[in-house]
Amino acid sequence: MVNVGSNRTLRVLAPGLLILHIVARTALASPNIFVDLYLYGAVASLCVIALLTSTLLTDHISKITLALALSCWTIGSTLTACQEFYSLPRSITIVANSLYLLLYPLAFIGIPRALLTRERLEAVELLDAAILGLGLGSLGTAFLMRPALPHFAGNFSETFFAILFPIADLILLALTLSFALTVRRSLRSIFIIVGVGVFAASDLLFLWLRVNNHYAFGSLSDDGWLIGLVLLAEAMWHRGSEQERKTSSHPLSIALSVLMSATLLAATSLRPGYLPDFIVIPTIATLVLAFVRMTIALRQARSIGEERILARTDELTGLPNRRRFISELKALDQTPGIESALLLLDLDGFKPINDTHGHEVGDLLLKEVSRRFSRALPHGSLLARLGGDEFGVILRGDSRSMFETALAIRATLSYPFSIAEAQISVGVSIGYVGNDGAGDLLKRADKAMYHAKREGIGVWSEPAHT
Repeated sequence: MVNVGSNRTLRVLAPGLLILHIVARTALASPNIFVDLYLYGAVASLCVIALLTSTLLTDHISKITLALALSCWTIGSTLTACQEFYSLPRSITIVANSLYLLLYPLAFIGIPRALLTRERLEAVELLDAAILGLGLGSLGTAFLMRPALPHFAGNFSETFFAILFPIADLILLALTLSFALTVRRSLRSIFIIVGVGVFAASDLLFLWLRVNNHYAFGSLSDDGWLIGLVLLAEAMWHRGSEQERKTSSHPLSIALSVLMSATLLAATSLRPGYLPDFIVIPTIATLVLAFVRMTIALRQARSIGEERILARTDELTGLPNRRRFISELKALDQTPGIESALLLLDLDGFKPINDTHGHEVGDLLLKEVSRRFSRALPHGSLLARLGGDEFGVILRGDSRSMFETALAIRATLSYPFSIAEAQISVGVSIGYVGNDGAGDLLKRADKAMYHAKREGIGVWSEPAHT
């Protein structure tokens, strides 16, 4: 009970101190070391502790990477604030920005795992999300960053980080949305989406304020980052969706990302200098990943097609199997008429042959029998092996020609097979049923076939129903 109570205290302490910081910042006219260094850093640090103590975030990799991400940002923020109150080397700025930057690769790992509770993260999902994220990143680079570039001219480090942070935010937001849309909605996913969105908006607001010379350290806009961190920490205190994923990334979003990247690449080629040169990197990366994704999709489609064919094909003879036959038969039952008929075929004397010569010869015999049957059938007929030495045929045509086809099938076995240096003869009994609308075609054909076998008459046609 003590642990539960202390965890609950840690969970509410960060948002409580955040409210206190906002109130203090509103009341103060200038930066204050206690408010903007110690209190600000305390809120960020408590977010890390609250995340680590969450008992509902069971994915240890997600917990560690997100805690490290928030810790890197907290340390970077503390170093930045220290520069405002203490005399520190200018190199501290690069160190702080590098720590800020480390948040993103760690978040790229931790957030998807936190969203996809109890599910293995598949490479294809990562690929889809990367394409979507890079596509949006390219668009953001082209149109959001271009107006800001002249304001950072001459300072490579400042320009690099000023551009990279918003791009990374757009990619992180796109990745988060991409994965969040594939799971059932939950409080965790909502808090994560809003938290990442607020954090990204704060970065864009910071860039806009810097460009227009309106930014001042210790202003209320700085609390946007803390709000994002508090929301992310709170998200981990709610259960994620443990239900099955609804879908993968929508194909339309992937197609739009590829289209945007291709368009931007074309614009860069047609009008050199209009868009930043470094936009080529994310656009080419998007197109390369899209090509890889297309290759995987084609392989998956081919694999699915082959699996479907194998699921409906008899392995021994290569004919359609019972599953395919029953499916066709159901369609036949729903279209009554004299234009179609069902034949059931059962070989005569197959078992003694199989017992005498062995299963290998028996299998060869079934293959040869299926070839002879196939040659006797008119175009548009369906021949299937239903199991063992039993076959089924669906015919289409007039009643006279279909019955003659049944006789022709029986005639194909009138001469022996030469298998394994032996002459093997086998017969067939055929039950014939016209599709007269009376239903139960399979059951009636089965009775007709056994009548033909019992009477030794080869082909038996059930009397027509009136």
